[in-house]
Amino acid sequence: MFLVVVGLNHKTAPVEIREKLSFPENKLAEYLHRLRGYGNLEGCAILSTCNRTEVYGAALDVEKGLHSIRAFLADVSGVPLSELKNYLYVHTLSDCIHHLFRVASGLDSMVLGETQILGQVRVAYQRACECGATNGILNTLFQQAIVVGKRVRTETGIDRHAVSISYAAVELARQIFGNMEGLKALVIGAGKMSELTLKHMLANGVSEVVVTNRSFERAEELAARYQAQAVPYDQLLTALADADIVITCTASPHYILHEEEVQRVIEGREAERKLFIIDIAVPRDVDPLVGKISGVELYDIDALQYVVDRNLEERRRAAKKAEKIIEEEIEEFMKWLNSLFVIPTIVALRNKAESIKEAELRRAFNRLGNISEREKKVISSMVNSIVKKLIHDPIVQLKAYANTSQGHLYTEILQNLFNLEVEGQRPRKKREKEEQQALPTKI
Repeated sequence: MFLVVVGLNHKTAPVEIREKLSFPENKLAEYLHRLRGYGNLEGCAILSTCNRTEVYGAALDVEKGLHSIRAFLADVSGVPLSELKNYLYVHTLSDCIHHLFRVASGLDSMVLGETQILGQVRVAYQRACECGATNGILNTLFQQAIVVGKRVRTETGIDRHAVSISYAAVELARQIFGNMEGLKALVIGAGKMSELTLKHMLANGVSEVVVTNRSFERAEELAARYQAQAVPYDQLLTALADADIVITCTASPHYILHEEEVQRVIEGREAERKLFIIDIAVPRDVDPLVGKISGVELYDIDALQYVVDRNLEERRRAAKKAEKIIEEEIEEFMKWLNSLFVIPTIVALRNKAESIKEAELRRAFNRLGNISEREKKVISSMVNSIVKKLIHDPIVQLKAYANTSQGHLYTEILQNLFNLEVEGQRPRKKREKEEQQALPTKI
């Protein structure tokens, strides 16, 4: 059984191609059923995110399995295979395992070390299991990929370093306040960056969020999505007085918060109560002099970018540790996978040798006629010893090769040389014979 993956991602295909191969989670079962209809796959799973689509398969024949997956992707996308091939990547055997382990660990993502992908791998596996599309090898592969993804995050901390402006802002707030539970936040502006920061704050325990914007309607829309409160823009300073954290990102060409206004707000608050302002607007929304006011922490986008750059470097260092973990896990997985080829082949070789030995002994005893039991034992012992010695070296060598990247190849060679029948595996010689018989007869 061979593992394969065919896919495309943000590095190999433009969005107009990726969107043609986007599989909604609620339709995965339907597409998996359709994929299995192409044949040649003993098991399959589809991983589909906004930045990647990958089809994993377990096949008795690598080329036939790849052909089925490629044909499926071409048919679903409506893009001719001759064109689609330009955007696809293919990994087989140990490369397939390495790829999925890196994907689950966030090392192949657009944002290095991002956490969402591990959940997406888990969902892809669960959906494939639910509709009976997987097999034993794929089950073990995905289960181990999820374990590897968790181990990488636990042992390297790769996802603890913020690498987006919005998340870096929340990380800074957490460093200043320690615990963000019970804090109140004010969001000025209703754009994408403001929304992302708001979302991260709520996820980190901020209890109350107020949204204001020059367009009150847009403020209400954003607030409604997150069960927040919207206030008219002319109540900005009132809302500011009640806030612990302020995120501002408007399209204003001028400052919307000035030193004098913020000073008055601070004077009306408890002396020990800090005000944390994150200005991620360009041009800036907040007068830089505001940062000099006692009790105010002001960060603009350049300060946050410095944090992001520093954290990205931390993630790169963590990624190097993650690659070592992945190599360890691949080695263990390959030992298990190769044993699936080797052990049944060894058993088949021993069984065949035993069958030949018993048949030839019967023949010999029949021809020898009336011989004593002692003579039979001597002959049987000699034949048994010869057979064991003949198959000893092939078995020892095959076990040694099993833990190399060529293990499956040597296993198949042994099957071909001894014409072994192994359940779930077909020697190349037999496959070629079947394919030859399937060809149309020339007249």
